[in-house]
Amino acid sequence: MSQNETATGLPLPPPAVLRQTDAVVDAHEEKAKWELRNLLVLAAHHVLLRLAWIFKTETVIIPAFLDTIAGAGWIRGCLPVLNRISQSVAPVLASASLRNAPLKSRMLMNTSMLMAFLFGVLAFLCLNLGREPMPWLPVVFLILYAMFFATTGVNQLSFNTLQGKLIRPHRRGRLMSLAGMAGSLVAMAGAWFFLADWLALPDGRGFARIFGVTSLCFLLSSFLLWFVHEPRGERGQAESHPGRLFRNVWRTLREQRSMQRVAVVAMLFMSTMLLFPHYQWLGRSVLNAGPRDLMIWVILQNLSVGVFSWITGYIGDRYGYRIVIRCETFAMALVPLVALTLSEVLEPDQRIWYAITFLMLGLTPVTIKTMFNYVLELVHEEHHPHYLSTLNVCMAAPLFLAPVVGYLIDWNHHVIFVVISGVVLLSGVLTFRMDEPRLELDNSRSEA
Repeated sequence: MSQNETATGLPLPPPAVLRQTDAVVDAHEEKAKWELRNLLVLAAHHVLLRLAWIFKTETVIIPAFLDTIAGAGWIRGCLPVLNRISQSVAPVLASASLRNAPLKSRMLMNTSMLMAFLFGVLAFLCLNLGREPMPWLPVVFLILYAMFFATTGVNQLSFNTLQGKLIRPHRRGRLMSLAGMAGSLVAMAGAWFFLADWLALPDGRGFARIFGVTSLCFLLSSFLLWFVHEPRGERGQAESHPGRLFRNVWRTLREQRSMQRVAVVAMLFMSTMLLFPHYQWLGRSVLNAGPRDLMIWVILQNLSVGVFSWITGYIGDRYGYRIVIRCETFAMALVPLVALTLSEVLEPDQRIWYAITFLMLGLTPVTIKTMFNYVLELVHEEHHPHYLSTLNVCMAAPLFLAPVVGYLIDWNHHVIFVVISGVVLLSGVLTFRMDEPRLELDNSRSEA
């Protein structure tokens, strides 16, 4: 037997392949060694984000604030388009820099601090609500809102990329479950003790306190990231030309069939967000809901986020994320119909039951997170930023219609709610065309 043969007589792999295999094994062992600590730190970071988020819930608090300073349906309709487009464009521009950064946690930390700063500015501006005319505030708010969600998009891209680097695939659902449930409990406690009283303050003055707490929680969440143990990678050459980055997005969608299919599902599903600012409007205008009702809606929505995160995280780890996305989209297709039905059959003194709408709406952020986890399994770690930002771009497409939908809501909200329900239902049907990366992973393991 020669030096270049194994005991079975088969030739040995080339030295470069052996070195690469050893590096992969070492990286896997390093990830497993620090995984529990990193999982707990990332979960705690997410808990503080959730506490911040409950004080700026997109379905309740932000639309209510905009109604306080403006009021028109088309202005409310600007929220989803600014939200999603800002979240989608910024991650594409940041994806190359993040991919080539030796430490992904640094960008996550910096964006968390910037989110804190933007809401700190908004809280400062709200100190004068009701004390002097502020006709310019709606425009300033929308600008800050767009900047905030551009930062949020990069923040979420950084979090998902860091998760892909530090947490193994079959444990990412555990992170989603732990962070979702703990975050919901903490956020609900914060809303229960403070939110109703602050919302009841005259002339909207409580929004200064609400947004101030939001800023503080974002700041604390950034400090926690100092405890993440992240191996330093090699610094690459960032491909930062915007035109080339967006052409890469288009090329990926054109050439990668598996990405095409999840992108279509995501685009259709995200039409559900066109109605986000209008659920609270429906409850307030038809059922005369007040500050206490808004607090209950926020709490129940966050409770459902925690429960659904726990359930979907467990199922996703065990059976893969395709089946989870399918169930989530079919369930979300019912939400507009439930909201319409409840607004028609309930009397104002029975409006407590309208909270069922917000209990179901908690599934929306969980579904988005599930789609990101699904994409993480489609490609290798070095491609995660690009594929995640590509999915973000696709999610933004339907939101261009948000101001039009807001205008049509004032015309006939029944028709719009039913149409959106049908579009989301179609996204559920199309999940049957999606690939299951977990099956390919299991097959490769069995062949090995």
